[in-house]
Amino acid sequence: MKKYLLDLKVVENVHLAPNFALLKLLADEPLPEMQPGQFAEIRVDNAHNTFLRRPISINFVDRQQNTVWFLIQIVGEGTKHLSTLNVGAVVNVLLPLGNGFSMPQHIGEKLLLVGGGAGIAPMLYFGEQLVLKGIRPAFLLGARTASMLLQLDEFTKYGDVYTTTEDGSQGEKGFVTQHSVLGNRHFDRICCCGPKPMMLSVARYAKANGITCEVSLENKMACGLGVCLCCVENTTVGNICVCKEGPVFNINDLLWQI
Repeated sequence: MKKYLLDLKVVENVHLAPNFALLKLLADEPLPEMQPGQFAEIRVDNAHNTFLRRPISINFVDRQQNTVWFLIQIVGEGTKHLSTLNVGAVVNVLLPLGNGFSMPQHIGEKLLLVGGGAGIAPMLYFGEQLVLKGIRPAFLLGARTASMLLQLDEFTKYGDVYTTTEDGSQGEKGFVTQHSVLGNRHFDRICCCGPKPMMLSVARYAKANGITCEVSLENKMACGLGVCLCCVENTTVGNICVCKEGPVFNINDLLWQI
């Protein structure tokens, strides 16, 4: 898929939680095609000690407004700077990068989209694209506490939303793999993004129950083009760059101890 280097304008930058901001960027020309699960490399200008672009999942593409959304988790100086950009600021973005989630071939396929923490980001766009194909997925979203469950109003537009929190402040108490929906509903495929321990647990559940499962890895990605070798992952075909060959993989292609 062709990659584009675009100067986009900030039209909205809202803090959704203490460590999360939703950045919406407007393009002058129609935005290129993007797949759910792909990401962008965003340049951070005028920030001290930040030299590399920041890899951020594509959260949503609003074709009517011609905007692309990024859910920014504030973890360092670079992402903190992005979270403080004012409306009207210009941001240089390289996109779309990597390979996204597989799209179902049959309308009757039952999908469960699982997200934890910042890993919920690609699931919103994925849900919207599934609905456009006539498939209404279910979402299972996990967080430490209720204040960290983000964009729930958006997710409910595209499917049933189930939640877990570690402290029990919203949804069922515990982790996503402990949610009762896994025992109450049948799913043909599970797609997951979040912390590695969570994805490992989801992968174990999927494998034990014969369910096709894809995960989006969050390895450190400096260049996004498979050049710097920062994001190498050992797979059944050898060491490959997550940014170029992923970030989405079938769990059967990963050498995880599931």
